[in-house]
Amino acid sequence: MRTFGLIAFLILAACSEAPAGSAQPAVERSIPDGAERAVFAAGCFWCGESDFARLEGVIQTVSGFTGGHVDNPEYRAVVNGDTGHVEAVEVIYDPARISYDQLLHFYWRNVDPFDGRGQFCDRGPMYAPYIFTGNEAERSAALASAADVEARFGRAVAVQIRDVEVFWPAEDYHQNYASENPVAYQRYRLGCRRDERLRQIWGDEAGGY
Repeated sequence: MRTFGLIAFLILAACSEAPAGSAQPAVERSIPDGAERAVFAAGCFWCGESDFARLEGVIQTVSGFTGGHVDNPEYRAVVNGDTGHVEAVEVIYDPARISYDQLLHFYWRNVDPFDGRGQFCDRGPMYAPYIFTGNEAERSAALASAADVEARFGRAVAVQIRDVEVFWPAEDYHQNYASENPVAYQRYRLGCRRDERLRQIWGDEAGGY
């Protein structure tokens, strides 16, 4: 459940009144020739989607759910912990302009790597941090990046690395949330103290830009 102060709570309450419905069918979506796909979970998918979308070489970002046991999951069921899914972001990118290693570097600087029970103000397993890898090369790169973070801070990270599973795009009203609802999004992000915590961990590297 999101627990982030009165202003952000009211924002989420308004969001909860948005049209009900299931996540979009996980049909095999085509991607541009030469593009590749990566999936990350870093807490609130509004934030992950918006953050990755700013990167040069990222073609598209999609908010959704993955890792659980329920087909066509509804947002409310996911955040209630009934599906086993986590909020995640699908990143479609041009590897000629940005590499998977660069995406990993950016991911770590937009996550609290030591909190496996949620992220920032969003608590519970549906907000746990994951890197979902699609092949052995991605898995090796993800494990190496985790080892680098552990060496840097001298402690184990809580981010889990798993094989990618079916990705279910979230309901339409969650897509492009930051750009479609900029005031509500900024109030949520500020109320959640996401950037404040990132600066505590990463200093000037927070955000990864």
